[in-house]
Amino acid sequence: MVYLNKGRKDKRIMQRKKQQGFTLIEILIVVAIIAILASVVLIGLGPTQRAGRDARRLSDLREVQTGLELYYNKCGYYPGNPVASGACTGFVSGNTWADMTKALTETPDIGVNTVPNDPTAGHTYYYGTDVAGDGTGYLIAATLEDPNNGAFTNYSAPTMSAYTMGDELAPANCGVTGGVGVYCLTL
Repeated sequence: MVYLNKGRKDKRIMQRKKQQGFTLIEILIVVAIIAILASVVLIGLGPTQRAGRDARRLSDLREVQTGLELYYNKCGYYPGNPVASGACTGFVSGNTWADMTKALTETPDIGVNTVPNDPTAGHTYYYGTDVAGDGTGYLIAATLEDPNNGAFTNYSAPTMSAYTMGDELAPANCGVTGGVGVYCLTL
């Protein structure tokens, strides 16, 4: 009897030793499954991320539009080139996003501390003033990643030729042209 009990005890010890860890193959299989699931999730999130960046672009344009209206209420014209003193000294034609940003952030008493930039590195927003050159109108634009964005539903694209665009590589048209969607706001 003692011999049988000893055999059972050895069997239990052997079973415990087998259950103490994972084999290399088991670990590799788990890592492969996790990698496959992660790639499926990342691929599935691509369109959602693009839509999120486009929503931010539209929100940024509305925010800048508010800043431009604050500037207009103070100075009586929309910004052209920034003026050295930051005070309103008359419209000077200059139409880049950087110049507009500087004019908004350096003009005292309008409450604009920052102006947003495109969320994608290497991309920019665009700014231009009216062709008449008196600062009574502006155009701001952003290139959206999805030309089928809902923002283009019932969208009436303004004519960009009515504005002087100082930004390099400014889009030629507002709206969807050749698979590229440029959303513009004007006044």
